[in-house]
Amino acid sequence: MKRVLVVDDEALMRTALETTLARRGWQVQTAAGAGEALVRFRLMRPPLVITDVRMADGSGLDVMREVRRVVPGTAVILLTAFASVAQAVEAMKDGACDYLVKPVSGEQLEAAAERVLAGTQAIVPETEAALIGEAPNFLAALERARLAAASDADILMEAESGTGKELVARRIHAWSARARRPLVAVNCAAFPEALLESELFGHTKGAFTGAAAAKPGKFELADGGTLLLDEVGEMPLTLQPKLLRVLQEREFDRLGGTRAVRVELRVIATTNRSLEKMVGEGRFRSDLYYRLNVIPLSLPPLRERRADIGRLARHFLRLYQPAGREMSLSPAAVRELERHSWPGNVRELANAMRRAVALAAGDEIGPGQWQAPGAARTEDSLAGSVTLEAAERLLFTRALEATGGNRSHAAAQLGVSLRTVRNKIREYGLPPRSGYAHS
Repeated sequence: MKRVLVVDDEALMRTALETTLARRGWQVQTAAGAGEALVRFRLMRPPLVITDVRMADGSGLDVMREVRRVVPGTAVILLTAFASVAQAVEAMKDGACDYLVKPVSGEQLEAAAERVLAGTQAIVPETEAALIGEAPNFLAALERARLAAASDADILMEAESGTGKELVARRIHAWSARARRPLVAVNCAAFPEALLESELFGHTKGAFTGAAAAKPGKFELADGGTLLLDEVGEMPLTLQPKLLRVLQEREFDRLGGTRAVRVELRVIATTNRSLEKMVGEGRFRSDLYYRLNVIPLSLPPLRERRADIGRLARHFLRLYQPAGREMSLSPAAVRELERHSWPGNVRELANAMRRAVALAAGDEIGPGQWQAPGAARTEDSLAGSVTLEAAERLLFTRALEATGGNRSHAAAQLGVSLRTVRNKIREYGLPPRSGYAHS
């Protein structure tokens, strides 16, 4: 069950937030202030904390800093009735995943919670592994990223899901002269079109139904720093001209606003699709593509850096093994891992090792023990002279068949994200859920 700690010193608001999330399937703990929040957090260590900013015994910013000191991967959403751009910028700089202005609807709260929790879960296992590897193509990619960090030019990073695009983008920011300014990330695939425009550019009070207060957008919050546009290929065509204007002029209009807002920042855009191909298909503007693609970067998929697979697997094994246990991989298991195609890349490998640790009877992981139940054995399914594309298509097809077309269950079985499954269904033209027999 999804777990969350809700912190607010107003009893009615605290109860309303608890009820809203509990009705949507969350396991909710509450705290009536900053001090109680830190005690409860140390006891339950939830992956998500939602906290008011202004409380009688302390600030939500202090709560955020402390919980992230105790557990660095914790996702934090801040709530406030007193929105200001300066406060929002400080919150994002210190690591807030989102910043919501009261009053907030149940739909807004749940959407934000689901979004930031999914994003945090996706990147936490990879955090220490972001720069692990000695494959020449991987080291060359990192060196190019390091050189790009010294420039203020916008960057377009094209690579498959699970290769660590967001983590390398964060490293570029840390290497750059903007490191002390905010790095603000937004996933363009996580919002419907109407909400994405507001998320990027902000809105004024009354700009649309439900806009009870003004809210700064991600461009405004990233002023002076770096804006990470994740999955930019998912941006609707109708919004692309407005993004192009910001990139060219460094100014934009808030929804409902009457004057332009100027910003000074660097944009790093990432995508798991070929934007050049999308331009040819009429699904992405050519002028926007060329404006984003000032410095192109790419990261090799895991199958193209097989020498790093054993090293990464042992890293994840050490990361997930229980305290007091010294677990290892058998030579046969390493050879098996190196033969696997890894369609979900480093993220899939991390999930595979976490699964192996959880299900291991002893201290040595042997062949097959890292694979999901029901998954086809690598050497049985992919033997012969099949192409990589055919092998990958087969893996996703079998996972969907085994789960009756349930994308979430297929993602769990393969050890990849739901977004990867959706992308592969579209890429390979696989049937919708109704096209599979239900198990």
